[in-house]
Order: sequence, then structure tokens, then C-alpha cells
Amino acid sequence: MATIDLATASAVELAALVRTKRASPLEITEAVLERIAAKEPHLNAFAALDAEGARAAARAAELAIMRGEELGPLHGVPATIKDVQSIAGLPTRRGSRLTDPAPAKVDSPVSARMRAAGAILLGKTTSTEQGWTAVSDSPLTGSTHNPWMHGRTAGGSSSGAAALCGAGCAPLHLGTDGAGSIRIPAHFCGVVGFKPSYGRVPYVPVPNNGALSHAGPITRSVEDAALMFSVIAGPHALDHTTLPDRFAPGIEPGGLKGLRIAYSPDLGHARVDPDVAAAVADAVRKLEGLGARVEQVTPPWGPTGPALERDIWGFGMRPFLAKTPEEAAQMDPGLVACTEDYRHYGFMDAHAAQGRRIAYAAAVNAWFEEAGFDLLVTPSASVAAFDVGRQIPAHWPQHPWDWLVWAEFSYPFDLSHGPAISVPCGLSREGLPVGLQFAGPRLMDSLVLRAGAAFLAAHPFEITPARP
Repeated sequence: MATIDLATASAVELAALVRTKRASPLEITEAVLERIAAKEPHLNAFAALDAEGARAAARAAELAIMRGEELGPLHGVPATIKDVQSIAGLPTRRGSRLTDPAPAKVDSPVSARMRAAGAILLGKTTSTEQGWTAVSDSPLTGSTHNPWMHGRTAGGSSSGAAALCGAGCAPLHLGTDGAGSIRIPAHFCGVVGFKPSYGRVPYVPVPNNGALSHAGPITRSVEDAALMFSVIAGPHALDHTTLPDRFAPGIEPGGLKGLRIAYSPDLGHARVDPDVAAAVADAVRKLEGLGARVEQVTPPWGPTGPALERDIWGFGMRPFLAKTPEEAAQMDPGLVACTEDYRHYGFMDAHAAQGRRIAYAAAVNAWFEEAGFDLLVTPSASVAAFDVGRQIPAHWPQHPWDWLVWAEFSYPFDLSHGPAISVPCGLSREGLPVGLQFAGPRLMDSLVLRAGAAFLAAHPFEITPARP
């Protein structure tokens, strides 16, 4: 085992080591917990770490091996769950002081599927309050720090998942994404974040937020994301929106050769920091070297998204409107400001916005077909990681809550229900990660995974989990 670091190995590697009895689930779990103990004081990435529960699960996994039982595809592989999905025995706080601290009685469907596949659940990772923002601050847990530079945001709302992943603490992390909350923290932390098509992965309880929320993997390789996706995808009785398809682990062959790819550096309206734009442009040039046909475009639906997203998002935050000044004092001030701005946004306003959203989703998905593009590539976000404690970088115009100004590339594919993946493609001038986003039309999940894997296979990104 001297050639493989169990603490930082991939899920694909660890599952193979367990199946061939070259490493035990308990060995792997102890190695990961040791790494977490070294990294977590700097990251603050766990809402609830269940080390003893993980050890007990690892011992049970070893016993299953000794008994010759059938092993699941993730047998003995450590994983985490974002603290918006339940794990039996642990509270689900959603980053909020105003939530119930009582332990959950049952696993969420995704947690249950991970556990049934043999994964060792380490605990719950930090989230922003009610998943409302894409930075890594919460009134409940404080600031989660970027593994590449302490004091910088890890992104959100899947903050702890991306921070742990980028620090090399376990290979598999469940995130959720309603406007970029898987892909944005992956961009900031130099890892892979995959948002599947809406309905691929059950989300329970089903959110009443305009069908924005998706669940998906945050990992250090696309192969690990595909493996985890194969476990968590598929229909579930508690989520009426889930689709019947199931997926085999692995990446479809073919790479990027022959694909017609659109490239939009700004979607016709987004401001992008120069070093982010340069890293993405360099990555796009590399796509042509891999056999793709790339054309720079401005999608006609691009400039119509910002006003729509803010109305959909703002109204979706209305359930968290503070009932009293005392409640407001316990909440994230940005969330309070957002809900106050939409306090008088009425039912008819929201109904009209949903109509615009339906038209927008149709425009996005039809554009791929009518324009003849297989995929669209963009920056994953407009900025590299900035200081914790801020909604907006200091060098950008300030606003009480509107973090969407630097995250204009992610929400279009929550609105359209299409798949999208962020893969690391370079570094900013400060040496912080930059992500490249591949997005596709609805249900083209396998193609998006294939493209991300092909890019990283040809241009590996040096993830530095040993870095403080």
C-alpha cells in the first residue's frame, strides 16, 4: 500500500482496493479521519462529524467482506452529505440557527442509496443558511475556508463539501444546486462539481422553490462523479419528479472528437475578471486540440436570464422571511435583505415569473438543437475565491445581497433543468483555482460527463490537498 495514499485516493481506486482485499474499510476510514483531524481546524467544513459512527460502519463493512457478502459499488469508500439532506441520527440544520436541532430519524433517499452501496458516511458538511448564497458563511457554523488559501471563501452553498474535497479529505461529497451551489464551490476549490439534469437524483423533501434544486456529486475526478451518480440516480417514490433512467458507472467513450461546442465568455451580459477569462480562454483553445469544433457565440437567451433569475430566486427565499426582529437578528443579514426586497412580491408576480421561466427553459434547450451545438462551455464563475465574510468581492460594486452578479453562468442550467459540470482548468494570478463549465441540453448527462473527463484526461489539474 506504500504507493497509494488511502486518505487522498479516488473512490474508484478505493473501491477496487476493498474488492481485492488490498485495503480494508477500517484502514481507509482511519486514514481519512486522520487527514480530517489535520485539516478540519483550518477548514471548518463539518456541520456534524460522526467519527465513531463512521468507524462502526467501517467495521460492519469489514465483517461483510469476511462473510463473503455481495459488495456494493462504494463498499468501504468514505463520503459526506451536505447538511440539507438527512442522515439518521444527526440533525439537519441547513446552516440556520432557526432549525430543529433534533436528530433525523431516517436517511434521505440519497443518503440511503450511498449507505446501501457500501459508502461510509462521515457526517454532514456545512451549508449557507437555507442554501441561499454561493459564499461559505453561515450564522450557525461560521466561515468555511478555502483549502487553497485560508481566509478565502470555499463557495456555497455546498461549502463544506467542496472544501473537504479540495483538501483531499474523502473522495465523495454530496452537494445540492439551485443556482450553482455544486459548481461554484467546485470552481473556487479546484475540484469537480456535477449538477445532473433535474429529476435524475431524488431530492426529498421536494423543495417548493420553483423546481430549482438539484443534488449531485462533488469529487476530485469526473470518474468518481460518474460512479457516485450511478449510485444516487434513479426514480424514488417520495420524489414525483424523478425520472426512470438509471446509469452504469464509468464514462462513455468518444472524448471530445467531433463534438460541436459553443463557447460564450460572457453569455452576452456577464462581467468576468480578466485572469478568470484568460484561464478559461486558454482551456477553450485546448478543446480544439482534442478534436472538438469550437465556435464563440452569444446565446440569444443569455441576456434574458438575470432579471428572471433574481425574481425566481428572491420569491423562492420568501418562506425564510423573518417573522420578528429577534428572528432576523439570528439570520444571515444578506438573506434578511433578500427576503425584505421581495416581501411585497405577490402571487401574480411569481406566477408571471414562472411563465417566463418556462419560456426561458424552452429557449435554452431548443437552442442547442436548432443551433446544432452538442455542448456550451463558459467560465464556471466570474471571479476566483475572495475574502470570507463578503457576498461580493471588494473590487466589484457592492450590494446588500446580490451575489448573483458574479455567478451568472450557473443558474441558467438550474432554470433549464439541463446538466452542467465544472472542472478545474487553471489558476488566477493569486494561484487560486478557476473552473471551466460544460453545459448541455436536458438529459444529456452522459455527454457532459464525457466532455469533462476528456478535458481533464488530456490536461490534468494538479490538485494540492497537502496545501494548508
